[in-house]
Amino acid sequence: MHTHPPPEVVSSVEIDADAVLLQGELALPTQAKGVVLFAHGSGSSRHSPRNAYVAGVLRAAGLGTLLFDLLTAAEDRDYSTRFDIALLTSRLVAATHWILRETPVPALPIGYFGASTGAAAALSAAAEMGTRIGAVVSRGGRPDLAGAAALPRVTAPTLLIVGARDPAVIALNREAYAQLGCDKALQIVPGATHLFEEPGTLEQAATLASEWFVRWLGAANRTSR
Repeated sequence: MHTHPPPEVVSSVEIDADAVLLQGELALPTQAKGVVLFAHGSGSSRHSPRNAYVAGVLRAAGLGTLLFDLLTAAEDRDYSTRFDIALLTSRLVAATHWILRETPVPALPIGYFGASTGAAAALSAAAEMGTRIGAVVSRGGRPDLAGAAALPRVTAPTLLIVGARDPAVIALNREAYAQLGCDKALQIVPGATHLFEEPGTLEQAATLASEWFVRWLGAANRTSR
């Protein structure tokens, strides 16, 4: 028996953040269980094919997604800005407030999906936003860059996904994992390198992320009713 993804409304959006306008795409399935904001990595954008794939898997599971640019085109040309975790965090927080203020679903639980440096922004923003964030997932991320000031303050259940063939990043994820005091899990995907380019590995990561968000955002949604 074939299952069909829930129908969805897709909108191109502009997010007002720190006096700049960030371009994004918001997709909301009907009766969404929650909405996940994507924080991409250095040199990437809302057009990241890997994040777009993961977003599609999440929407098929009944979750809304917001893919947006954390930096303007001019800012992204500055290599140092790409690694300015405080700036990336402030943009993600601004996008979260925009979701709460501007969209028709302010009551929905919110999750963050971060890749590479975006994972540090996701965890830093989760520490700042507290219980308003229902879950965080990092794929091939650098959660260690969130720092010792933010990691222990994260209350959102957090899943760290790393490729088995990415040993340096595994070590950094284990270091960050030890500092998290929330519900947490570390999943290592066999055969995957940093970008999850090997056949089937991105699908595994997307499935793990989907299950995590459905578990925690779905529970928060039921609790809020």
